[in-house]
Amino acid sequence: MFRGFYTVATGMIAQQRKTEMLTNNLSNVNTPGFKADQSSMRAFPDMLLSSLGESKTPVKNGSNIPQLSTVGALNTGVYMQETMPLYTQGDIRETALATDFALLEGAMPVNEETGLPGAVFFMLENPDGENRLTRNGNFALDGEGFLTTAGGHYVLDQEGSRIELRNEDFTLQEDGQILVNGQQAARLGVAYVDDPLVLVKEGEDLLRAPEGTVLQNAYTQADAAFTLQQGSLEQSNVDSARTMTDLMTAYRSFEANQKVLQAYDRSLEKTVNEVGRVN
Repeated sequence: MFRGFYTVATGMIAQQRKTEMLTNNLSNVNTPGFKADQSSMRAFPDMLLSSLGESKTPVKNGSNIPQLSTVGALNTGVYMQETMPLYTQGDIRETALATDFALLEGAMPVNEETGLPGAVFFMLENPDGENRLTRNGNFALDGEGFLTTAGGHYVLDQEGSRIELRNEDFTLQEDGQILVNGQQAARLGVAYVDDPLVLVKEGEDLLRAPEGTVLQNAYTQADAAFTLQQGSLEQSNVDSARTMTDLMTAYRSFEANQKVLQAYDRSLEKTVNEVGRVN
C-alpha cells in the first residue's frame, strides 16, 4: 500500500516540475533569443520482489530451509532527470533599430560526442567583469556611448573589449564589422560553443559557460556558417501551440496520479476504520 503512495507521489512531483518548465517557456515566448527548455523523464530502477517461506527445502539434520519464490517486478516511480535547452534558430523579426542585432546560423559543426551541432552567441561582460553569452541582440547605447544589454551588461568585440560607438550612426556588416563614417570601429564579438548543452541559464537571457571553459572565436571556425543582421532580432524558438498541448498533457497526468492517490487514501481509511474494527 505505502509503495503505491510513493510511486504515485513521484509521478505527481515529476509532472509538477514539467508544468513549471513549460510555463516558463510560455512566459518567454516573446523574449528575443530565448531558447525553450526540454525535459527528460526517467524511471527509478525496478525492484524484483520475492517472498520467503512459501516452500521449504529439507536438509540432513531434519530441519527445513525456507526458499525464495519470485513475486514479480515493482516499478518505484519516475523523476525528471534534467532540463535541456533547445538551441535551434528562432524566427527573425525586423525592428529597424540600429542597435538591434540578430545572429543567423547556417550549417554548424556536429559534436562527435553528443551528435548535436554547435552554436554561436554574442559575447558579454557582466558588472563583475565575468564573461556571459546570449542570443538576445536587443542592445542599446548607455550614457557613455558603450553598447550594452537592457540589463547593463557590456557587449564585447572579438578582442574581449567593450564596444564604444557614441551614437547610433553606425553600420553592422554581415561579417560582424562595425563601421562608423565608413571606417572600421570594432568587430562584434561572437563566440562558438561546440557543446551548448554545457551552458547554464542565469536569467535575463544570459548563459554562463562552466568555470575554466575557453570560449572560441566563431570567426576562426571555418566550418561554422553564420551571418549578422542589423535592425533585426531573433525571436524565441518556443512553439506556443505545442507547448500548450504538452502543458495540458502534463496537467492531465498530474490529475490522473492525484486520483490514484485519493483511491489509495480511501482504501487505507477503509482498512483502518472498518477492517480493523473490533465488534
